[in-house]
Amino acid sequence: MTLEPRQRERFQAALRAAGMPGPEAFSVAPAHQIVSAAMLADIAGFIRVFDAVTGREAWRAAALSEAPAIARRRRREVCFFSAWDFHCPPEGGFALIEFNDNGSGFLFAAIVNALYYEAAGLARDASIASPIAVEAFRRAIGEMAEREAAAFLGRPSADMALILDDSNSLAAGKFRLELSMLRNLLRERGWRAGVGSPGDTRWEGGRLTFERAPVAFVVNRSTDFFFAADAFAALREAYAGEGLYVAPNPFTYATRSDKRLLEWLSLPDWDGGLGVEAAERRVLSAHTPETRLVGADNAESLAQAKRDLVFKPLHGFAGRGLLDSAVVGRERLRRLVKRGEGYVAQKRVAKPSLEVDGARLWRDLRVWAYRGKIVLLSGRASTRPDRLDLTAPGGWMPTYAAR
Repeated sequence: MTLEPRQRERFQAALRAAGMPGPEAFSVAPAHQIVSAAMLADIAGFIRVFDAVTGREAWRAAALSEAPAIARRRRREVCFFSAWDFHCPPEGGFALIEFNDNGSGFLFAAIVNALYYEAAGLARDASIASPIAVEAFRRAIGEMAEREAAAFLGRPSADMALILDDSNSLAAGKFRLELSMLRNLLRERGWRAGVGSPGDTRWEGGRLTFERAPVAFVVNRSTDFFFAADAFAALREAYAGEGLYVAPNPFTYATRSDKRLLEWLSLPDWDGGLGVEAAERRVLSAHTPETRLVGADNAESLAQAKRDLVFKPLHGFAGRGLLDSAVVGRERLRRLVKRGEGYVAQKRVAKPSLEVDGARLWRDLRVWAYRGKIVLLSGRASTRPDRLDLTAPGGWMPTYAAR
């Protein structure tokens, strides 16, 4: 189903009134998708297995063995905006494409789902579960943040909560308005909250500060996953101590989000050393497409199978750094290995498609979960089958659970 012209006008007006960016900056597809109750239950089970496996000491020790030193210190923060990205092939089922501990779009997605549901009149369809209302979702996010602050700090903190992102993203990023929305909802709940870049922080008097105020809680949206840039000097100092909550952080990235881990998730070769149990292996292999770390020993075989593979940079994000299979060859892969540019090759998983405004769109599924519980569904409709292109008529896609 797609929106009729009058419904589209009503939907776009509602998005603007809610503070969303215009369609030229953040496109939303004028169509929706529905996830069956059975699939959603299976995805919830998969996420529980993922959390159990990646939370074990054997897994963590192996993941940290080659990680930068900053990642090796155990941390206990839990991120409240983690996202699992799936492809759901036309023949059925679902496959984990990647996991994001700093997923963008959770507030935007909640707004899109709620406002589209109203504009399209989906309440008339008893088979579709109503999405969470925007204010209810904002309240849930505030409660998650408060739970994390209490669990990590032992008490609510009067110090500042800093929503951190790289300076270029704060200046022109697609989700910079979402960061302001998060800051505002925290302020409404009594937090001192700000938005800034790593270079805006200081290490003063043994504390991390932002605009001269001490910081106790960092919501990290930076894509410098190991805090390597010079601008992170103050945050690195603070992170080395015990009193600053930072999520996600280098430890959670190295043990959960690094794409090299997709090889371990998809294949049983290392299960003994990683502590993966037989029942868990069945779930992981059923829903994680085979993934291989590109190395000198397999460059030739991967190049030969390139039509069936997607080549991803280990530390890429938002589709950046993907290699078009047409330009992949044995020598290209060997040069990447020699230069230390880490890549994985993942078995290609088809996405279902639909037609909108005469254009073919390919859709995926993003599932947001916190401490093992699914809290939100979203999706994206791409104008290309092989990578994300969210230009109109594609864009973020309203996504709902079936009753």
